[in-house]
Amino acid sequence: MGRLTDRAFDILQAEVDKCVADDALAGAVYRKMVIKRLEKLRSQNGTFASREEIRDTFKDEFPNFSEEALKAAVKANRAPGLFDKIILAGGLLGGAAGIIWLINLPFPMIRWPVAKTMPILLLPSFISMDYNYRQAIALVEQSDQLINKATAAADFDLGETKAKQAQTHLDALPVWFLGYYPQTYCSFSGCTWRFTVDEFQAARKNIGRMDAQIFQQKNAFIELNQAEQTLNSAKQEYQQAKNAADRQKATINWQSAIDQLNQIPAETLAGETAKKKLQAAERDFQAMGGVATGSVRADNLIEAAKEFALTAASASQKPPHSAESWQKIADLWQAAIERLSQITFDNPGYLAAQTKLAEYQNNLGTTKIRLTAERESVESLNQAKSLFANLQNNVNSPRQNPGYALGQLQQIINQLESVKPGTTVYPESQKWLQSARKKQQEWQKN
Repeated sequence: MGRLTDRAFDILQAEVDKCVADDALAGAVYRKMVIKRLEKLRSQNGTFASREEIRDTFKDEFPNFSEEALKAAVKANRAPGLFDKIILAGGLLGGAAGIIWLINLPFPMIRWPVAKTMPILLLPSFISMDYNYRQAIALVEQSDQLINKATAAADFDLGETKAKQAQTHLDALPVWFLGYYPQTYCSFSGCTWRFTVDEFQAARKNIGRMDAQIFQQKNAFIELNQAEQTLNSAKQEYQQAKNAADRQKATINWQSAIDQLNQIPAETLAGETAKKKLQAAERDFQAMGGVATGSVRADNLIEAAKEFALTAASASQKPPHSAESWQKIADLWQAAIERLSQITFDNPGYLAAQTKLAEYQNNLGTTKIRLTAERESVESLNQAKSLFANLQNNVNSPRQNPGYALGQLQQIINQLESVKPGTTVYPESQKWLQSARKKQQEWQKN
């Protein structure tokens, strides 16, 4: 090895060129002299030139030579240390690794020639192939177990994760190696697999089948959850229903939930769960059906009774009314009562019917009192009129038979006083009563 390394020579030469630029005419001559000295040091064998020896080559010609450049040259002018050797070795190893990496690229035009001549160089491919094969087979079996023997929705989620992992390992397998058995690798690694085209296709088909199963199972669970929500809402709506319309709406939703449960595929896990829920839902719906039928009948009777009652109440306004009118009103109340009376105690609408029934019977009683008062008042007025006419026909003068005349007159007054206020004849009876009392006073004086 020369006393001046190539790296040190290059550093010194570069600095000489910089110095020459300051004085081009004389510098060209000095440069030639200095470079000649440096080349002589580089060609000599022996110990590496010292700092002073290197300085002597240019100190007279280039007194302004950079100390930094000199320092760098002295540092570069020595044998490579341990670190430098490591870097060099690393570079060599890196180059070898790069070659190995290149050889193991997934391109058949590169791998096939190497596989036939030096298969050991494909060791990374064999290791990766072996690992991905084992992982793919294990994950396919795990996902198949989780999906085909699932007991809950969580099994399908885990099975889906395993299937995706298996697909990743299948995708990592070198398809170009299908049917190729690396005997050299398997002779010392103990692999027992045979990676064939059929096996690869079977694994992919299995993954595809499981993906379809997972999709179907998840959709079935979504339908099951929706049906359960509809069913629970319908039950709650029916319990909280306040009238026939609300109950009818809840009944329709209930039946819709049952239809949804029937539509879930029976071969799915959700379908098996839906079958059990369907039996309970239909049983409750049938039981509710009888109740609903009774409720609808009760609601219809109550609504009909309300219509009669509304007509009766409207007709009762602004009395007095004739006996005929009060009789019609009473008939309306009676019709309403008859409809409410048809609702038996075991009917869900019995309590509501009894509440209305008590109200309507009270109104009917009031109407009958008004009817009786009207009839009796009319009868009393008519009798008073008849007695008064008879009195006028039979008594020419009260003086002829004062006792009889005053007795008849008192009887007339009694009849008129029995006419009830609020009747159609009450105003007229008061006029007759006033006239009768006046006559009574006159006859008593005479």
